[in-house]
Amino acid sequence: MELKMTTLDGKAAGSVTLSDEIFGLEPRKDLISRCINWQLAKRRAGTHKVKGRAEISLTGKKFGNQKGGGGARHGSRRANLFRGGGRSFGPVVRSHEHDLPKKVRALALRHALSAKAKDGGIVILEAASVKEGKTKELRTHFGKLGFANALIIDGAQVETSFANAARNIPNIDVLPVQGINVYDILRRHTLVLTKAALDALEARFK
Repeated sequence: MELKMTTLDGKAAGSVTLSDEIFGLEPRKDLISRCINWQLAKRRAGTHKVKGRAEISLTGKKFGNQKGGGGARHGSRRANLFRGGGRSFGPVVRSHEHDLPKKVRALALRHALSAKAKDGGIVILEAASVKEGKTKELRTHFGKLGFANALIIDGAQVETSFANAARNIPNIDVLPVQGINVYDILRRHTLVLTKAALDALEARFK
């Protein structure tokens, strides 16, 4: 697959050929879904907690008569059906993380990249670089290129001035190539890869 490369000013800068092993696969929704669920599960804090019956500080003394009261024979105010009592089967602190093989994660990333390529949502940028870290200047460039909702992947390091200029623009994410992931690729309409990021991805999956 061949794509035209552009500069931040919107000028043509040649063309690049995308590897079919990375960008030419038939996307599998099951792999992509598994990877996204794995990512989101890892992000969950798991700090939800309620008090059980054993943690409530209320009397355990039997109240009322055993017979003749016309009601149940309760022996504790900590029971779950009383106001202030413990909660039955409530959430406890735990980890929601689950395992996903490394090869499955790598394959899911390739399928996510292929899905973007199939939809025409990939743009190749010569370099993500601005002279001054001014948000107004970068927003003008993005307007010319049509980047309203985009994930920008740079090389091993993102230029500080570019990252500072882009962080105040809504719906724009900037990541180094090491941080590329399935969830962020699919949550943005456009995937913008710099030439350095493209070379790094091809070397990674070679």
